Amino acid sequence: MNNAVAGFSKLSKKEKINWIANEYFSNPEEAQNIIRNYWNSDEKLQQLHDEFIENTITNLYIPLGVAPNFLINGKYKTIPMAIEESSVVAAASKAAKYWSTRGGFKATIINTEKIGQVHFTYSGDAEKLTQFFDEIKPKFFSETQSITKNMQQRGGGILDIKLKDKRSLLENYYQLHATFETKDSMGANFINSCLEQFATTLKEEAQNSALCQNDEKLEVVMSILSNYVPHCLVRAEVSCPIEELAEKHITNPQEFAERFVQAVQIAEVEPFRAVTHNKGIMNGVDAVILATGNDFRAVEAGVHAYAAKNGQYASLSHAKIENGIFTFWLEIPLAVGTVGGLTSLHPLVKLCLEILEKPSAPELMEIVAVAGLAQNFAALRSLTTTGIQEGHMKMHLNNIINQFEATDEERHLIKAHFKKTAVTHSAVVEFIENLRK
Repeated sequence: MNNAVAGFSKLSKKEKINWIANEYFSNPEEAQNIIRNYWNSDEKLQQLHDEFIENTITNLYIPLGVAPNFLINGKYKTIPMAIEESSVVAAASKAAKYWSTRGGFKATIINTEKIGQVHFTYSGDAEKLTQFFDEIKPKFFSETQSITKNMQQRGGGILDIKLKDKRSLLENYYQLHATFETKDSMGANFINSCLEQFATTLKEEAQNSALCQNDEKLEVVMSILSNYVPHCLVRAEVSCPIEELAEKHITNPQEFAERFVQAVQIAEVEPFRAVTHNKGIMNGVDAVILATGNDFRAVEAGVHAYAAKNGQYASLSHAKIENGIFTFWLEIPLAVGTVGGLTSLHPLVKLCLEILEKPSAPELMEIVAVAGLAQNFAALRSLTTTGIQEGHMKMHLNNIINQFEATDEERHLIKAHFKKTAVTHSAVVEFIENLRK
């Protein structure tokens, strides 16, 4: 890029594409064709996608698959998963089928409380501020009534507001720490609207009181929800007698169970392993979050903060053997919604929610947690038995074949050869080169 561009957002879509093609590509026409090839042929649908974000030029497609046979709380579910990584959907499906004959997955909502904060500073006496807060607290509720009315009708609303003294962390720093119930919506807009009104009420009441005299000052820094929701928790688990763990690759169930528990224990104490271990869980979680139009960045941030809640990053899942019973479970914080946002706009998101039989937000929390646990079980089963690379590389074979633009005949010969041969990138490249000689 040789020059800055002025007024880019005001350019038409065509003008934006032309500028990008001419600025960054030696063959502008080829770049323009690639961009247009990923437009939706339905103009109204493409316009809908264009308006989700700013400066849209095209669509980046991620495969949408389904993992069937999930027995969750006695009911079968087919779970949609949007993800580009090889073997994730296959692994989830395999884990679902495995546990469907061993009692299935059990999921429980522990709590659905969400959090928002008004961050402010006050240079006066702390006791004076506490007394002031206690006096005006009812006004925070009354002056947000117009915002909370509809949410209250659905059984949600503001749960509580507390004043928190954070001066041990930062000079003169305080919070209004508010908790919310947002029912089937993720609730970000609702929470942030309430918080901004709290901030307005706080400032106005402070100005009209004896709180700020002489050099005493109260200043609001910002008002924003928190994506850390340690009290919006869901638990998913599987369990069965150890002997029932037996299958093709598990000929000694007791040994498998013990090794599996050891693998989880390593992730509980070793952060380097825990990060990869939890990434595997998030393969399942994020795929469902994305497919259902939820915010996977918010979920990721909150989940990883929860993994470090005891001062060291650790495994989100746990396993034990007790009285001959193998149990594997996880508890994770999930703030999700099934109404509002993309859930009512994106046609494929609506389709995915239909596949899930129109779940409530708590039901979606359960489904997402189960997908994460299933993915984690599949990965640990592979790691403690055959190893993870064999299955993963076989799934990755298609990507290598496509990279080399193999013909249908070459594709058939390559797949036939690697049915009995270990798949590595170099081995596939060598085989293709030999074929083409």
